[in-house]
Amino acid sequence: MSRRGLRRGLVLCCALGTLFASASDAALVRVNGLILHADGGFQPRQLPRRRFAPIDFQGHVDIAAQGGGRPAALEQAVIDFDRDGRLSAGGLPVCPREAVADVSSAKARRTCHGAIVGIGRIDALIALPGGNVATSSALTIFNGPSEAGHPTVVLHARTTVPGTQTFAIVVPIERRRGGFRYRATLNVPAIAGGLGAITHIDVRVGRRFSVGGQRRSYVSAHCADGILHTRGRFTFSDGTVIEGSVEKACSAR
Repeated sequence: MSRRGLRRGLVLCCALGTLFASASDAALVRVNGLILHADGGFQPRQLPRRRFAPIDFQGHVDIAAQGGGRPAALEQAVIDFDRDGRLSAGGLPVCPREAVADVSSAKARRTCHGAIVGIGRIDALIALPGGNVATSSALTIFNGPSEAGHPTVVLHARTTVPGTQTFAIVVPIERRRGGFRYRATLNVPAIAGGLGAITHIDVRVGRRFSVGGQRRSYVSAHCADGILHTRGRFTFSDGTVIEGSVEKACSAR
């Protein structure tokens, strides 16, 4: 089967997996030797029906190889966010990629402290001659400069195995029409010269700030239909494409 045919076949398989996963409020997909588990949530769960109110969002993705070992490397993650959510970055300080491109996690947070909108952790497995070695880094999400009228964030992490490697990745957040208001696209650079693969990402996003004496929230939402829906598409180095969705209930007040 051609690489394109493989991709299409796997997307079909994973679409079926997504339907199964959506019966619960997390996504769990097993395909082509990969296991992907994604989940997330928000607080508070009780929200206005029409007016947007501040929330904090958290999510995580676990990636593993069936039978153990290093999984195929994640190359791209595309995340769609429900239309009942809203992003408000106007008035927040901006952190350009160049400001944190070659510094430690601690220094990056000091340099662009006012632009932090989220924190988390990233884990990876590095295939070295002596065996697989785990590495981990703090993850910081900064409000980035807008591109073509759309917001961005800058993801920052630094690993030290087998040598020091700093990641400062610009993630565009495209405003869209339809059931999903935003699409964030993360293109993952090679880890350790292609020897590494991400095994875990967790993030917590939320920021309250003031502009002109008015309180704002970086992330807000309302509860129009009782559900906030997030959808993800993950592309791996072996051609596997996994799609999954997470639905979380909200209650209107």
